[in-house]
Amino acid sequence: MKILVTGGSGYLGRSVRSYFSADDLSRTSGRDVTRLNDAQAAYDYDVVIHLAAEMDKNPDASERVFLTNIEGTVNLLQSVKPGATFIFASTKDVYNGFADNYDEVPESCSTSFAGHSPLEWSKLIAERYTEYYAHTRGFRSCIFRLSTVYTASQPGTVPNFVGHYANAINMGERLRLPGGGRPIRDLLHVDDFSNACERFLDTAVRHGLYNLGGGRDNALPIGELIKRMETISGLQAVVDSENPLPAPRPTNYISDISLASQELGWKPSVGIDAGLAKLFGK
Repeated sequence: MKILVTGGSGYLGRSVRSYFSADDLSRTSGRDVTRLNDAQAAYDYDVVIHLAAEMDKNPDASERVFLTNIEGTVNLLQSVKPGATFIFASTKDVYNGFADNYDEVPESCSTSFAGHSPLEWSKLIAERYTEYYAHTRGFRSCIFRLSTVYTASQPGTVPNFVGHYANAINMGERLRLPGGGRPIRDLLHVDDFSNACERFLDTAVRHGLYNLGGGRDNALPIGELIKRMETISGLQAVVDSENPLPAPRPTNYISDISLASQELGWKPSVGIDAGLAKLFGK
């Protein structure tokens, strides 16, 4: 089975590509999903795991974000061969503030426009294109709305906040925590994301859309995350408690992962402590 990972040289992409011994389609490899000739390479593969994206939430970046996240995705979808499988990495942020209405956020949570950033809205639009092309061109599709997938930082890549905090603790850099560290997030190690992709490939499901995160068992306040990192690393975090960042929206987010569990037979296997230990080489 030939597998292609777009964005396979990025923060998560390197780990996913290694997990599957997959090929890379990324700007680092000299290919760009926004160029149709490059994206057409997807036709040669049985599985395409689409991670490549512009992650900027700034409204001023909307043109660049929409170009990569929507047009780039369409270029790939037009190139996937019938009978293949397309796995799209979307985001929990498509729910925006509506997620605050749930203790554990289900796939039925509203995605209506509510001040979404270009990133969040582009991901939602790309989901719809994924469903359209998968049905009309005859390939399988899986959309994962991801919640805080993390791994060890890679040279030349930009980590999410989990990787950023680990780097700052290692370097003794000052940290400002959103909402004073009170907001809750569920964390998912990248190997569990890769395993979810593998589980989908092994099922008979033709088209799926799933929330994918650590769930209740792997959720904690950001301030507690810092304490766990201190314990595991043996280092002291330098936290600027006088100047916290604004609280995020939604304030708390825990994925309802029951649908992925039921349909894919999947659940996270890397606990928070074990996952964080990998960030510090433990």
